[in-house]
Amino acid sequence: MTTITIKCDTLNLTDNNFFQLCQDNRNLRFERNANGDLVIMSPTGGETGNRNAIITQKLGIWTEKDGTGIFFDSSTGFKLPNGADRSPDASWIPLEKWHSLTDEQRQIFIPLSPDFVIELRSKTDNLDTLQKKMREYQENGTRLGWLINQKDRQVEIYRIGKEVEILDNPSTLSGENILKNFLLDLAVIW
Repeated sequence: MTTITIKCDTLNLTDNNFFQLCQDNRNLRFERNANGDLVIMSPTGGETGNRNAIITQKLGIWTEKDGTGIFFDSSTGFKLPNGADRSPDASWIPLEKWHSLTDEQRQIFIPLSPDFVIELRSKTDNLDTLQKKMREYQENGTRLGWLINQKDRQVEIYRIGKEVEILDNPSTLSGENILKNFLLDLAVIW
């Protein structure tokens, strides 16, 4: 995926203006980093889009059965505590966090860091960029994150307060104590 970062010091985009920019340009994917710079991302290719859909589907099925939280797809924006606006490929928050949001907050970019995130690296994604994004989630309160690196058949696991764990060619991933009994079979991803 190609990304372009545009310095926005002089634009001074408010949260509402950024949200409206995203709504007015739904065919583009935007994020903002903690400095307020605009990050424009190209759409994914077919293979990555399919893998993202599978991951979101698996997370959704588990979420429905488990009943303790809400899951989101890659088009959902989160306003992180550091000011960045990010859209992980898949994410989850506990019901308590969802119910603590006002109706207005549920309609815009959700003002919190998800408890669980997944980023799926396509063959054209820059690994360093994704690793920085995963550390940003971790630093902003995400309790568990998976960076699934299709290209190298590796998974980086980010846990709050811990060093990154790297798994080579794992067959499954566990949701640990965050997503109890969630197991993602990676055979469909590799």
